[in-house]
Amino acid sequence: MCEVVCKGERLWLREVVEADIAPLHAIYGDPAATEHMPFAPRTLEQVAEVVREATAAAAREPRLLYALAVLDAADQELIGTARLHIDAEQPHCAEIRLGLRPDHWGRGMGTDLVRLLLGFGFKQLGLHRIWGARAPSNLPAQLAMLTAGMVEEGVLRHHVATPDGWRDSVIHAAVEDDWPGR
Repeated sequence: MCEVVCKGERLWLREVVEADIAPLHAIYGDPAATEHMPFAPRTLEQVAEVVREATAAAAREPRLLYALAVLDAADQELIGTARLHIDAEQPHCAEIRLGLRPDHWGRGMGTDLVRLLLGFGFKQLGLHRIWGARAPSNLPAQLAMLTAGMVEEGVLRHHVATPDGWRDSVIHAAVEDDWPGR
């Protein structure tokens, strides 16, 4: 059994494990859930490889990647994925990425998830700066990051290669000094 990394009121975060492959495929394999991600929907085997890589990353020292399962606190069902990747060259800084099953959209879960990741990064990992990139058309991600306390910093042109070509990214960030939950 995995130890829970972080518990919020509605969401919990814990390590990704092999038993999560099928529930994670419900996110990574869903065209709606991956619409703003830089990859096409993934196969079950591709998701299994993601889980294997996450498990290997969890054992490395220093640990730079936290691949976490997002659970609904009410029933502990896996409803999303969250990643926090620490920059090896700037270990005080990390990038976050997240995804939720579409049946959990529109209920403020994205904002709750961003807040949990910020709290985990600032309180438990001692980070100073946490940032995330979103597709310019991903307005729900914009709302979630802004509502959670992140600041929109600007646009990186042609930042991400996608199956449809190069895509810009809008960067949002929070620093521990400005974060209200510190």
